[in-house]
Amino acid sequence: MRAVIMAAGYGTRFLPFTKAVSKTMLPILDKPTIQLIVEEALESGIDEILIIVGANKDAIIRHFSKDENLQKKVEKNREFVEILEKTNLKNIKFVEQKVLNGTGGAIMLAKEFVGDQPFLLMFADDLFVGNEKPVAKQLIDVYNKTGKSIMGCMNVSREAITKYCSVEYSNKDGRIYTVTKITEKPKLEDVKSTLSCLGRYILKPNIFEACEELKEKGGEKIITDAFDVLSRRGDVLAYDIDGVRYDIGNKFGYLTAVFDFALKDPAYSNDLKKYIKKKL
Repeated sequence: MRAVIMAAGYGTRFLPFTKAVSKTMLPILDKPTIQLIVEEALESGIDEILIIVGANKDAIIRHFSKDENLQKKVEKNREFVEILEKTNLKNIKFVEQKVLNGTGGAIMLAKEFVGDQPFLLMFADDLFVGNEKPVAKQLIDVYNKTGKSIMGCMNVSREAITKYCSVEYSNKDGRIYTVTKITEKPKLEDVKSTLSCLGRYILKPNIFEACEELKEKGGEKIITDAFDVLSRRGDVLAYDIDGVRYDIGNKFGYLTAVFDFALKDPAYSNDLKKYIKKKL
């Protein structure tokens, strides 16, 4: 299976950092968030990856390319060599979304790459840590059992659902829901479900046909509307993700990710706990 990662957009909430650098390069300790997302895909058995980038693409492309000069400088340090080897990936391709016409427009750039096979779609704003196995692998396993498109979902607060989308369903079997309707950024009074799809999907190629049918809203096509089209045809299931999600698209979500990763890292955990206690 192949993976497509959405990493375009201006990242205006992180200005001035994102004036020259993609927000997906924001580090979680010593790794850019985009690398953690790529690692999730690789750990889930993905063979090839396409990253849809925006205008600030240079740093992302350089990060996953081999730097001969740097390689020579660290060649005697095995630790640094191993770190760089994990970023010198030949199975990653890039395509630039030159016209920011929404997620529905961006996904069309991946049509030739994925061909007629199901694929994993990952949003770079959403960083996940699976409890027992990577979130992407969880979705792949559900797809292999059901043969239907799978949306990775979580329940969020009623206030938060108005910023995301609401996934309505007819029945639930364990962690799997039969989806009947998806509403992008619903009004609070219209919310019927607090289940929301959040950045991880297994999609069949019919997603491209659904996106082509969409009408633009404010110059953009929203891929969530395409999910709704497929749900009305009975071809989409929702899966309740087993893990933790960090919304890297906002500053507080980013901070929580940095703190949680640091608290789990033996190199920083004890000192950070002492520092937090002292500050509190």
